[in-house]
Amino acid sequence: MVGPRVVSAGELRRFASQTAQGHGVPVEDADLLADTLVTAELWGHASHGMLRLPWYLDRIRAGSTAARTSESVVTDSGALLVLDGHDGLGQVLTQRACDIGVERAKAHGVSAVAVRNSGHFGTAAYFTRQVAEQGCVAILATNASPAMAPWGGREKVIGTNPWSIAAPAGRYGIAVLDIANTAVARGKIYHARETGTRIPEGWAASADGVATTDPVAAIDGLILPMAGHKGYIISFMMDVLAGVLTGSGFGSDVVGPYVPDRRSGVGHLLLTIDIAAMSDAELFDSRMERLVDEVKSVPTAAGVDEIFFPGEIEDRAAARHGTEGVRVVDRTWQSMTVLADRTGVPLPGAVAATQGVTSGESA
Repeated sequence: MVGPRVVSAGELRRFASQTAQGHGVPVEDADLLADTLVTAELWGHASHGMLRLPWYLDRIRAGSTAARTSESVVTDSGALLVLDGHDGLGQVLTQRACDIGVERAKAHGVSAVAVRNSGHFGTAAYFTRQVAEQGCVAILATNASPAMAPWGGREKVIGTNPWSIAAPAGRYGIAVLDIANTAVARGKIYHARETGTRIPEGWAASADGVATTDPVAAIDGLILPMAGHKGYIISFMMDVLAGVLTGSGFGSDVVGPYVPDRRSGVGHLLLTIDIAAMSDAELFDSRMERLVDEVKSVPTAAGVDEIFFPGEIEDRAAARHGTEGVRVVDRTWQSMTVLADRTGVPLPGAVAATQGVTSGESA
């Protein structure tokens, strides 16, 4: 065990893209996949970063995810579009949904793009942010494999089913929400396993329904819903939007990215609103600035140095990690070494090797 290595974002992107290409993924799609993973690392969310690369590539090797993503149109009524992803990469399919969603929203004022038979797409904010950068409000829902029990139950049948909302915020950039409906995203429990650390109380229960701080027991057991019964209800309804409505898998039909040999069946729904169709864009920006100003000017509670608006922590982390580099923990590095041996792609050159440093996780 040598401890975390510090690697430049550019080197991580190169490695992720080239290893994906070594598994048959076209260059443009491989570059996108790499950028989604490294952007998550830059934001401080290693739970959705490089530790997932082997999962995605193992699924391609097993044939459950197509290396070459090719969607088809199921329904097209102008403002509304349904795509079948045919088990392609979730990142690629969601990017195409965003491109179409913005184009259709600019033409119609609003658009809805559904994707069925997709896969895990990484962080939802990666996609909603870029929609917001084009003068739109984005709402993106997806579903996931079972992680939580219905309220009062002790068998997992409902996924974390994340969702994201993003909007431009004038001089503040982009305001963005990206949350799972559980007490924590499942990836953060996997990341705790990677680092050999316990998880906080209140995150998960074992398969017997007993509260646990062991990440391995949590993975085999249940992740607890956020806000009690409310988290369960929100997650249920997100499955309605992303799974039932889109014609994709839902509930226990959905398979996670860490299972290599089964079709995923993940669905997504992207709603895009063209701000200019509802309001003067400059006026919208000024109103958003007022809202952020008001929030950030509130007196802080004891022990709190600063109040942040949604997405601000990630912006600051990206600036810091872009300069200092990204920490890759030992277990993730070992997985990357396996990929390097398999594909012949050189490992990233480490900026430094540090002892006893944890990941730059910010949330």
